[in-house]
Amino acid sequence: MSKVGLFFGSFNPIHIGHLIIANYMANYTSLDEVWFVVSPQNPFKEKKSLGNMYDRMEMVELAIAGADNLRASDIEFNLPQPSYTIDTLVHLAEKHPNKEFLLIMGEDNLQGFMKWKNAEIILRDYKIVVYPRPGYDGGELKNHPSIQMTDTPVMELSSTFLRQAIKDGRSVKFYTPDAVIDFIDKKGLYS
Repeated sequence: MSKVGLFFGSFNPIHIGHLIIANYMANYTSLDEVWFVVSPQNPFKEKKSLGNMYDRMEMVELAIAGADNLRASDIEFNLPQPSYTIDTLVHLAEKHPNKEFLLIMGEDNLQGFMKWKNAEIILRDYKIVVYPRPGYDGGELKNHPSIQMTDTPVMELSSTFLRQAIKDGRSVKFYTPDAVIDFIDKKGLYS
């Protein structure tokens, strides 16, 4: 049974921080693949601040082109919104019985994790692979048997920073792949 790490996010836009995390998870942990699960709407984020989900999906596909063990997933586009992780996990497990799905999350998300819908069930039925975030400590949960802490390289880069830089007309070269920059320019996103 292959192990698939699910990396949920808005990816608005995707940047090298996301790519470094996914590449580390796919190549330096027990995971066989990492799927970028593009969220149409995060229950904790304002909808209007999100770029079009199809544009965000396309940017992920452009960013990971040629990487065998990275995939983009639009699974949440067809699920009720806002999408809750537990519902997506159950749906994927039914759709792909030959795969074991694990969650990938940052240490910052671990702190508020018990507020998630069905957090106890997620901890009981799934494993969570955690990447470090500066200034955060996984708290008590980091010792939970379902949680695996990793030494993923830390990257202090955010999509918010990229969106602001683009809006200000600054270069985002090296922060995201050139194919993504070309797409953003062509579509006039974030400006």
